Amino acid sequence: MNGKKKFYILLGVFQLVLIAIVFLSVDGVVTFVAAQTTSFDYFDSGTSAALAIAASIALAASVIGSGIALRTVGTAAISSLSEREESFFKAFLVVALCEALAVYGLIVAILFWTKIPNPI
Repeated sequence: MNGKKKFYILLGVFQLVLIAIVFLSVDGVVTFVAAQTTSFDYFDSGTSAALAIAASIALAASVIGSGIALRTVGTAAISSLSEREESFFKAFLVVALCEALAVYGLIVAILFWTKIPNPI
């Protein structure tokens, strides 16, 4: 097995572990709070699980997409800079836009996370 394939397998396993941790932690909180209250009508654990999974997918997809774009654009930017040093600003701008993609995913994940119902 070559290094690239091994890296992608480890990355996929890590993403599955993160999703499982988020799902189990939300479910654990719901069970803990449900045991303390008598009426638990307004809090839907399915909604919480869906929002937690949506937040993790939004963050994971944006970071993976940003990494792929940065790999491609970064290589092109470095080769462009080696030929013409005047193209620094253009190369820097494109690389910064690729990194901003991960920040946008983080913002969407935080918005999903804040919409998870609070049982307090």
